[in-house]
Order: sequence, then C-alpha cells, then structure tokens
Amino acid sequence: MKFKAAEIAQLLQGTVKGDANVEVSTLSKIEEGTEGTISFLANPKYEQFIYTTKASIVIVSKDFVATDYISSTLIVVEDAYKAFTQLLQHYNTIKNNKVGIEEFAKVNSTAQLGDNVYIGSFSYIGANVSIGNNVKIYPNVTIGDYAKIGDNTVLYSGAQVYNECEIGKNCIIHSNVVIGADGFGFAPNADGSFEKIPQIGNVLIEDNVEIGAGSTIDRATMGSTIIRKGVKLDNQIQIAHNVQIGENTVIASQTGVAGSTKIGRNCMIGGQVGIAGHLTIGDYVQIQAQSGINGNVESKTQLYGSPAIDAASFRKSYVYFRKFPEIVKRIDKLEQENKQK
Repeated sequence: MKFKAAEIAQLLQGTVKGDANVEVSTLSKIEEGTEGTISFLANPKYEQFIYTTKASIVIVSKDFVATDYISSTLIVVEDAYKAFTQLLQHYNTIKNNKVGIEEFAKVNSTAQLGDNVYIGSFSYIGANVSIGNNVKIYPNVTIGDYAKIGDNTVLYSGAQVYNECEIGKNCIIHSNVVIGADGFGFAPNADGSFEKIPQIGNVLIEDNVEIGAGSTIDRATMGSTIIRKGVKLDNQIQIAHNVQIGENTVIASQTGVAGSTKIGRNCMIGGQVGIAGHLTIGDYVQIQAQSGINGNVESKTQLYGSPAIDAASFRKSYVYFRKFPEIVKRIDKLEQENKQK
C-alpha cells in the first residue's frame, strides 16, 4: 500500500516541503533509507544522514534548519519523534487489519462476537465468551468459557486466556502469554505431602495494558488478580495469584511478584526483580534490576540490592565493598602494629 506525502502530512498535522505527490510504501532508518521509504530525524547525532539519505520522505521537527541540499521531501511537524511514533502506530494498524474467521478456527455457538473481529486458524473460542469490536485473535489462541475481551484488543499466536478472565480495551497480549492459570496454592498434610487449594478467582486486566511474550498471570484463589489500566509488562514475567498492579506501572523482563502483593501506580521495576508475597509497594517507586524486595515500600522510594535498600545508600556501600580487600589489609596492618607496641 502506497501513501503520498500530502496524505501523511494530513495525518500528522504537518506541512510538506518538496513533492507533495511523492509516494512511499514502507518505513526505514534515516541512514538506511531507500527510494519509496519514509524516515525521520529527531536526534541531532543523525543530522548528517539527512543530506545523504535516499528516503523519499523524511519527517523533521519545525526547529530543524538545513545547512546543505536535501533531496528528500520533508514533512515538518511539531515533534518528529512523536509524529513518527504516531505513523508507526497507524502503519501497524493497517498492516494487521485482518477481519473474518479463518478455516479451522472453532467458535462456540454461544460466543458473542463484535464487529470486524479476526480469528485465526486453530484458535478456540469457548462457551459464552464475549469479544468486542475490532479484536484480533491470531492462530492457536485459546479463549476459555465466559471470558471477556474488550474492543481493539490483540492476542498474538499461542496466547491462552483461561475461563472467566477479563481483558479490557486496547490491550496487546503477546505470544505464549498465559492469563488465568491456577495460582500456586497448596496446603501441607501431616504426612509431608501437599493438598491443592482450588483457585476459583479470575484475572482482571483493565484497558491499555500490554503483556510481553511468555509472561504468566495467575488467577486469584478468590476474587481477582488485577492489572490496572496502562500497565506495561515485559517478556517472561510471573505475576502470582491475588496480586494487584497499579495504573501505568512498568515492569521489565524476568521479574516475579509473589501472591497477594499490591504494587502502586506509576512504579518502575527493573529486570530480574524478586518481590515477596503479601507486601504493599507504594506509588512512584523505582526498583533497580536484580533487587530483592522482602518488606513493604513507601511511595517515591528508590531501591537497589538484595535484600533491597535505599538506592543511594547501596551505591555508597558498593564503593566501599569494591575497596573491601584493601580495607581488610589496612586493618590487619594496624592490628599487627598495635600488637608490636
């Protein structure tokens, strides 16, 4: 599919400098631009490439001032980076705008499907499932009985949504995500064996959430495991039963959150963080990668280390830790000198 510069400028609320009728069909980095592609310039470090790129169109910010000849048509916008992000979103929507039920997909007769839904081959939609408008379900996805999927949500191949779980609007669920598997609940018996505790709750995911590939969110023992609106989870994250994650919190890969912990809004949690169960973590908390959290955390705290401490204290202590062998030698020397006195 091809688009003219004038059409793209209208979408981005920008102005054209050059050939308004030049057409592009794909996107490129500015340093790798070829004829028929569109790129952007936002970082001054890449300005040199705007004078050599072969891209047919380049998006630039309104404060850009050329110092040499540019062969590309320019689209001038308020913020080139934001405009290109908007263009990427538009391009991705068009590219993935599939509609219809493919051969070999199985949809239960009691399921309710919205308008413009796509369901790929070998996907299974269970009894009394509710699927909103413009939902895209790629091949090999399973949606369990009584589950709900909101408008404009995308589930990529291999995603599994268990019975009675709910996903809001405008969510992205990447491949092999498992939503609603049983929480890790077992009661010890007198003989040392364990008895499984039935997990009868569900998972509730609000609007505008993205969950990375291979992540797992367990259903609650009772009630709901809740992921609030705007949360972004990276790949390979484990969220245990009855956890609650507040609005707009972001969590990086390989982090694990144990059962019944509550995480506030607008938190930033690095990769490979381990968070113990039944804790409360406040709002705007920042936790550095590979930290271990075993106690409650107040809002606006920065933590580092395992077990985690205040990030500034950790960095200061680490300076001394690196010098520890030298410090030990100095202490040994002082002790020897004292013995000789």
